[in-house]
Amino acid sequence: MATLPPGGGFLLGPTDPQHVFTPEDFTEEQRLLAATTRHFVLNEVLPHLPAIEAKTPGLLPRLLKQAGALGLLGVEIPTAYGGAGMGLASGLLLLETAALGGGSFLVSLGDHVGIGTLPILYFGSPALRQTYLPALATGDKLGCYALTEPQAGSDALAVQTTATLAPDGRHYLLSGTKIFVTNAGFADLFTVFAKVDRAHFTAFVVERQAPGLTVGKEEHKLGIVGSSTCAVTLDHVPVPVTHVLGEVGQGHRVAFNILNVGRLKLGAGCLGSIKVVMAHAVPYAQQRRQFGRPIASFGLIQHKLAEMALRAYALESLVYRTAGLIEARLATPAPAAPDDHARLSASIEEYAIECAIAKVFGSEALDAAVDEMVQIYGGYGYMEEFPAARAYRDARINRIFEGTNEINRLLILDTLQRRASRNRLPLFDALQRVGKTLLAPLPPLQDSEAAPLQVEQQLVERGKQAVLLCAGAAVQAFGTELAEQQEVLALLADMIIAVYAAESVVLRTLKRCPSGEDDPRLAAARLWGRELPQRLAHLGSAVLAASAQGDTLQTQLAALQKLTRVTPVNSVALRRRIAAAALAAQGYPFG
Repeated sequence: MATLPPGGGFLLGPTDPQHVFTPEDFTEEQRLLAATTRHFVLNEVLPHLPAIEAKTPGLLPRLLKQAGALGLLGVEIPTAYGGAGMGLASGLLLLETAALGGGSFLVSLGDHVGIGTLPILYFGSPALRQTYLPALATGDKLGCYALTEPQAGSDALAVQTTATLAPDGRHYLLSGTKIFVTNAGFADLFTVFAKVDRAHFTAFVVERQAPGLTVGKEEHKLGIVGSSTCAVTLDHVPVPVTHVLGEVGQGHRVAFNILNVGRLKLGAGCLGSIKVVMAHAVPYAQQRRQFGRPIASFGLIQHKLAEMALRAYALESLVYRTAGLIEARLATPAPAAPDDHARLSASIEEYAIECAIAKVFGSEALDAAVDEMVQIYGGYGYMEEFPAARAYRDARINRIFEGTNEINRLLILDTLQRRASRNRLPLFDALQRVGKTLLAPLPPLQDSEAAPLQVEQQLVERGKQAVLLCAGAAVQAFGTELAEQQEVLALLADMIIAVYAAESVVLRTLKRCPSGEDDPRLAAARLWGRELPQRLAHLGSAVLAASAQGDTLQTQLAALQKLTRVTPVNSVALRRRIAAAALAAQGYPFG
């Protein structure tokens, strides 16, 4: 078995394409899951889309229970608790496919199978798992997650909900208010975060019928309007001490690990949503005629379609690559975490950086896609009876869900820095190596017809060095004050995101190497590889300009230029090739 890289370790050296999990590696069981999900959504969800958007009482819970009857809610729940035990990648595939049912259904399903169920799966006692997981797998009980408060959003540890041990010693009494709770209107189980004795951040499982728990009115939202979002008030709600998830004072482990996997799952939902966008936009562009020809024949429209496909291909590649890393780590014996669920939690925490990348990249890729969808539809894109308007509204929440994109960008750098300081990641050694490497001329890029994408692989590795160069300059300039330089940290995060996306595309394409030059996957990999240096040069120069001046700045800029120098390819022709594939496929061309 190959040695698994640590979280963030992709920055420190090359990865073997054969060690990367890709959608082409799905098993027949996983393909059957996708087919079953697609059939259910097409036949049971889409016909009710107007009624879902109208918040028809009882409809969404009924659809979720139908999904449970098909086994779709128990994909990740072990067979011992009535689920299918298919693992994380299958859970991502479920959400990607379910995006066909629209944002409101996807959010409701995703909340139940993700943050509504996983806290009990990962952190519940054996008794809690046995009590609740079988019912969550069938949909007999539906779950939700109550963390956010009026004064505690991105700063989750600032919650003011309290938990006080009752005189009987067998219950905690929870009091406080939670807001923006998805599925609250019909959920049976609430994962609630509170501070025991106003100090110890702790997670609890609370049943809906518990006395003192009140669900507020449905919120009126900009998008995902058919989903349930309510405030929840707790007034001395008695919760058995056995309903603590994990340990008292360890609620941050529950919250942050569930948010990590939630970010990865959000990326999968965004991927499916981009594919839905393309399934609408591509045929429309072929049918809509202007100046006597379909607008799909115009270069600027083709450019838009190609950009949608390029972003989706990268998102698909990095989402399933990350899932493969987590599942491979879970399969590796870990004596320090003998419990399967504890190991899964630890595996997800290890790849928190990659999960944050999936969230940021996915939500922004979807935003770009729906914006261009409106543009392709033109005036009709602004009309509610056409699909572009709803897609545009539904997409916006994803940059806020599971921690804002701003918080996730800061998290990427904070996690790297903490791991480096604790010797979990040899980042400082890598920074020193880059400095020594740049003292000598860089070897020329080696191209070979026998080794496709060889240049792109080399450009990705140089891109990693460019990230380390700029990160080192920032650390040297700001030292312990770097955490306050949020603009610089965000620029560095964008460099890291760009590298992970480009490398994921190149590795996936190499693993399933295209047979001919006309293959659109090869065009996509070349574009991601050859355009990466331009992205990094732009972002990196801003980092360096904020970190140095005078001769030092000029020296650093020269080093960055050395690492990002590239001969451009004909990007117009490559994008036209991808657009042609999308038009032939009537949508996403890489599936």
